[in-house]
Formats: sequence, C-alpha cells, structure tokens
Amino acid sequence: MFFENNLAFAQSLDQQDPLHPLRDEFLLPSQHGAPVIYMCGNSLGLQPKSARQYMDEQLNNWAHLAVEGWFEGKTPWMFYHKELKGLMAAIVGASAAEVCPMNTLTVNLHLLMVSFYRPTATRFKIIMEAGAFPSDQYAVESQVRFHGYDPKTAIIEVAPRSGEDTLRTEDILATITRHDGEVALVLFGGINYFTGQFFDMPAITKAGHAAGAIVGFDLAHAAGNVPLELHNWGVDFACWCSYKYQNAGPGGISGIFVHEKHFPDTSLDRFAGWWGYQEQTRFRMQKGFIPEAGADGWQVSCTQVIPMSLYHASLKIFEKAGFMAPLRQKSQALTAYLQFLIEAINKDLGFEQYKIITPVSESARGAQLSIIAQHKAKEIFQALVAHNVLGDWREPNVIRLSPVPLYNSFEDVFHTAARLREISTTLLTPKQ
Repeated sequence: MFFENNLAFAQSLDQQDPLHPLRDEFLLPSQHGAPVIYMCGNSLGLQPKSARQYMDEQLNNWAHLAVEGWFEGKTPWMFYHKELKGLMAAIVGASAAEVCPMNTLTVNLHLLMVSFYRPTATRFKIIMEAGAFPSDQYAVESQVRFHGYDPKTAIIEVAPRSGEDTLRTEDILATITRHDGEVALVLFGGINYFTGQFFDMPAITKAGHAAGAIVGFDLAHAAGNVPLELHNWGVDFACWCSYKYQNAGPGGISGIFVHEKHFPDTSLDRFAGWWGYQEQTRFRMQKGFIPEAGADGWQVSCTQVIPMSLYHASLKIFEKAGFMAPLRQKSQALTAYLQFLIEAINKDLGFEQYKIITPVSESARGAQLSIIAQHKAKEIFQALVAHNVLGDWREPNVIRLSPVPLYNSFEDVFHTAARLREISTTLLTPKQ
C-alpha cells in the first residue's frame, strides 16, 4: 500500500475505513484534560461502553433473583458460559464445543498441562520459545519438576540465531525434528509478547505431531489479534487471556480450547471439579467424576458470572466487526503505516535511532511493533507519555506500540509518529 506522511492522508484512510465507527464503542482515556492516543492494547484493551450494561444486567439478576439467578432470568448463570462459546469459537477458529471461558490464563495452562503433558521415561521433554512470557516459563518449570524431571534437561528453548531478534521457522521445526522420540510437548506462544513475532502455528503443529508430541499454544497475544484456525490446524490445546486484544477488563476471564479429537479419550488425566461434572446430573452431588462433554469438562469451579459479562460485551463488538478477517485487514494497514512513519523519522535523523525488531512481513506479526530506541530510550518513552501517547515499555530499551483495529485510527498512528518525531528532534539533535 502507498502511504503519505501527512494528516490529510491519515484522515482520508479513516474516512474510507468501514470499521472506524467501532471506535465509538469504547471509552478512550484522557490525561491532563486531553485525550490520550492509546497504543497499549497489547497489554490492556480499552473498556467497551457496553461493559457496564452487561455487568449491570448480572448485578440486577443478583439483586432481584439472588440464588435463583442460577436458573432464572434472561441469562441463567448455570448456562451463561454458553452465551459466549460461539463468539469465542469464531475468534480462534474452533467449534463451540471446543472452547470454554473459565479461570485465568496460567491456571488454565496448568490445568491443560495436567491432561496433555504426560511424560514417560524416554519421552519427557518440552520444546518452547526462548524468551517466552515469564508466567509460561514458571508454569513449565513447575510442571516438569512436579513430574520429577530437571528443567535444565527437560526444557528445550529455541532461541534466535546470533545477531537476530526473532526465530526462524526452519530452526523451530529442525529442533522439533531433532528431538523426535523424546519430546512430549511442544508449547509455544502464538505471538511472542516481546518481539511481536507471529509464529507459524500450522507448521509447528504439523512438525510436533510428526515427532509424536502434543502441541499447545498460549494465545495471550494472538487471540483477538490475528486470525486463528485452531481446529483445522489440528492444535491439541490452547488457552488465552481476554484482557488484551479482547477487552474484557483487567484480570479478565481466560478461555481454553481442546480439540474435539481428544473428547473420547477417557485416559486423559485432569484436575476435576464440580463445574466440569456432567451437566445433567451435576446436582445429584454424587461421587465419581464424570466429565461434561467437550471443553466444558475441563471446568473446575463454578462459572465466573461478572468477569464473563465483561467478556460478553467485547465479544459482541467482535461480532459486529465481522470477527477476524476485516479486523486483520485493517490491522495490517495500521501497523504498516506506523512502520512507514517510524522509518521516515530515522531517515530524517540520518541514522537508525529506532530499530523495529518485530518481523517486517505482515503475515509474521500482529497489531504490534516492538522498537529498540538506540539512544535515550527511557527519556523518549516518558516524553511520549507526557505528550499523551501511551505505549508500553520493556527493559532495557524497547518501546512497544500496538495500534488495535477495533478502536485505533490512522490519525492516531500519524499523531503518534509526529509526537515521536518532535521528541526525537528535541532530545537527539546536538545543541549548537
């Protein structure tokens, strides 16, 4: 796409954007009496205006129905998760039976690893990306130790080549193939939180299965960001949070995916709880766990109604947008425009002050650019915040900017770059 570095051009793109009206579905933050340009959806999505309505409906049910709310009212709590399942499935490329909203992300990762990390004396290793989000690292380390193995020998991390910032798909696949016969689980992030690299999930899944391993993904930075086809790709399991690109509020409820091919497998271990018990006979209170069919059988505690109501509000906006295909098209254009403008800043400065470590290929990234600021990185980030541009800081010198297609505009992107240009000129131009 041809871009121009001027406000009129950015505004013309917004006028042509069929998704632009969705911006009005969200509450935009302000600072010092002025609106903030929000570029931090990769960390916490904005609040839908409808969130309060959806939450109030459940608070009113609680107020007027009390305990009867479990079975009475417009959305009885006993079955409320079913209101979300079809919407969730459309975002991750699954059937409604294969997904379920429950718990929080790392809790779900542990619960799924109970079922799908089944090490033996010869096949016990886990392959994951180096630099995965720390919570994933801690979960994997503790699971390995729980089974009596040493993380130093049981966990294989695939790292970028020397001098490179992101992983090559061929290196990931080669590592999986090299450990054929000894790898029990391949567990990757769908998108790496630090670099913004979107991994080739179909290729990783295929290679993992060819090596005899189970394949799972943490989709914290991928669900609601990029198109996913978990069922068609044959992914065994996945989990994600809902508070980043899916705008379900801080600490929002998580979601899980379990491929339907595993539903008949009665040998799978799981940490069972009452809410995962067979729905029709759950209230008989009988001993002997019988799981509910599908992903719902991995539930443990009773449904979290208030967090689900916030997630429900956002999912309905995704439905209004047409789910992921139109959002992806806009997302790629927003991120490409941001890249174009940052490269123009470097050109004007006469050196590469801003090194983008997120892949250049649009198919290998989502709605995020991770940018190394070579000089005065923290000062520049703080100046951006002071100038009402809210991105995300990662030590030692990385600024993450995330234009989200549901609520960010091309004008947002233009003004972000314009303020970055002004700050750079002020802080980096030698004083005469």
